[in-house]
Amino acid sequence: MRMLLTVQLDTAKANKAITDKTLPKVMKSVHDRIKPEAAFFTAVDGMRTHFLVFDLKEPSDMPSIAEPFFQELEAKVTFSPAMNLDDLQAGLQKLESS
Repeated sequence: MRMLLTVQLDTAKANKAITDKTLPKVMKSVHDRIKPEAAFFTAVDGMRTHFLVFDLKEPSDMPSIAEPFFQELEAKVTFSPAMNLDDLQAGLQKLESS
């Protein structure tokens, strides 16, 4: 299932992770594992925020994806099911036929 993973980093912990070079290692390890179709970095509500769109193969994969962000960066992590335009159109067609 396509997921939108939102990761909001604790500012103090992220500052330390940038200084000690932990941040790029954590990001690379997660990216290498989940192979996102899209990844974006921005600031939301004054916090460093990372958005990843990826295919969640099994719900049981969620802890191993989130834990590096929790443990290394004290991040707030949110998983949200997401659709692209094709998914939305298919869903609307199903709605019309029911």
